[in-house]
Amino acid sequence: MSEPKRIENAFLVYSRLFGYVRRYWAALAIALIASMLYSGIDAWFVHFLKPLLNKGLVQKNKQFLHTAPFLVLGVFMLRGIVSFFSTYNIASVSRSVIMSLRQDLFAKLQKLPASFYDHHSSGQIISIMLYSVEQIANASADILTTAVQSFFLIVFLLFVMFSTSWKLSLLYFIIIPVIAVIMRTTSLRVRRLSLIIQDSVADITNRTEENVEGYKVVRAFGGQDEETQKFEKTTRMNRQREMKVVAARSWSVSSVQLVAAMALCLTLFVAALDITNSILSAGGFVSLIAAMLALLKPMKDLTSMQNKLHRGLAGAQTVFEMLDEKIEEDTGTKELQRARGKIDFHHVSFSYEENKPVLQDISFTVQPGETVALVGRSGSGKSTLVSLLPRFYSGFGGKILLDDTEITNYRLRDLRQQFALVSQNVTLFNDTVANNIAYGKMGLATDSELRAAAKAAFALDFIEQLPNGFNTLIGENGVLLSGGQRQRIAIARAFLKNAPILILDEATSALDTESERVIQSAFEDLMRKCTTLVIAHRLSTVEHADKIVVLDQGQIMEVGNHANLLARDGYYAKLYKMQFSDVPATEET
Repeated sequence: MSEPKRIENAFLVYSRLFGYVRRYWAALAIALIASMLYSGIDAWFVHFLKPLLNKGLVQKNKQFLHTAPFLVLGVFMLRGIVSFFSTYNIASVSRSVIMSLRQDLFAKLQKLPASFYDHHSSGQIISIMLYSVEQIANASADILTTAVQSFFLIVFLLFVMFSTSWKLSLLYFIIIPVIAVIMRTTSLRVRRLSLIIQDSVADITNRTEENVEGYKVVRAFGGQDEETQKFEKTTRMNRQREMKVVAARSWSVSSVQLVAAMALCLTLFVAALDITNSILSAGGFVSLIAAMLALLKPMKDLTSMQNKLHRGLAGAQTVFEMLDEKIEEDTGTKELQRARGKIDFHHVSFSYEENKPVLQDISFTVQPGETVALVGRSGSGKSTLVSLLPRFYSGFGGKILLDDTEITNYRLRDLRQQFALVSQNVTLFNDTVANNIAYGKMGLATDSELRAAAKAAFALDFIEQLPNGFNTLIGENGVLLSGGQRQRIAIARAFLKNAPILILDEATSALDTESERVIQSAFEDLMRKCTTLVIAHRLSTVEHADKIVVLDQGQIMEVGNHANLLARDGYYAKLYKMQFSDVPATEET
């Protein structure tokens, strides 16, 4: 999703947006009909002023005076009923549009490639899901109904005016070109400012999210004042942009009302001359002036609607940009129930867009059931390499084969079912312990399977000591648990999935030495049943691997087992000696 661009054709964007509104046509139709009735009743009351004055107050018609209160009461009761149907169904359509857009956005997020998340912060995405979609609601059902209600009220009031005095009513039309110019000028500015506001809201969301997630770091380094100043600067910028929109909107509304008032004054002056010539009755005069005054509100609403529309279109632009993002390529057609676990890398190269290559000419084979360790300094490409296996990234050079078939030939869902991943950056959900472990089997695990997986990961003891055992809520990303406990739940999830290929990315980094030894024993049992790729910085954890692939700057330096590599006294031996000798703490391993 690129930086928002100026919308060249607002009609096309609104047409696409109206497609969401059209899904709820029944409620929309009720709202529109109710809005027309509402406008008709308001215009009728203005027209009713003429007979009320002429027959009631001037001619003293008693029958009319006795009937009028009940007529007015009945009409306003009807007005209240249609107002309810209009308001309720407008809200129903608006909230339904918001729901549909958010559902489509969330579904889209499930299909976007990893590169999208690499270039967009979670704050930006959340801002679109919340703020931009809310802005769209103002550009869909709300505006459509307001436009219908205001349009018909203007039509009905003009009918009242022309039926009273068509000559005087024509004077009102001199303001239409002036109002059109004001609305056009303002709408362009509001639209441009609204696109800028989208970015400022995303900045606020980013600042807040980073501060909440990193509150320990902020307080440990005494960064509260610094973060507060950054947030105040961001919110001040947002306020300035918002106030520019308010100023533009207020200027347009006030200008339209001023122009309309000037036309009203001219009409009133001519009408006063007309009365002296006895062309208008007293009731006709009051009805005409009341209709002209009543016209000010729908004109104001149409002007405000114009501003809301373009602000909503700015939100629609960012939403549709995300919805139009290219999804992950899934051109594979071959089904795969359970792989044997043979993996082949043939001259694999990869780079993030146009950056320096992260992997260069990688070639090696992993036999079914083998444990292969990937070692090397930070940034050598180990995590990137294993990320290519489940096709989190596409566009790599060379070939990657699983069971002698290129991974691009498999259906994406089937391919990813073959991998269980445990990384040092544990991701848990704000749910129960049971549901977090059951995610390894997408909620289909039995209680006995959950307990077996937890026991295998040496998590059963601490789980049973929690307040509600497996039904204990663990908070956002398992915040209510220790680092080691979170790691064990993630390991239990991997045990439960029982995939043919296991990927361990520093999987025991959050455990103490004793727990790590216990978990390693559990992993050994699991490794006997599957192919395992281990990413490790601590070389002592991979000494028993069948094969060790040593990487540096995206290239393979050495391949062999622990003993052979030490005997060569090459790159691996150097890394190993650095870890087990008195080297400075800053030495990177």
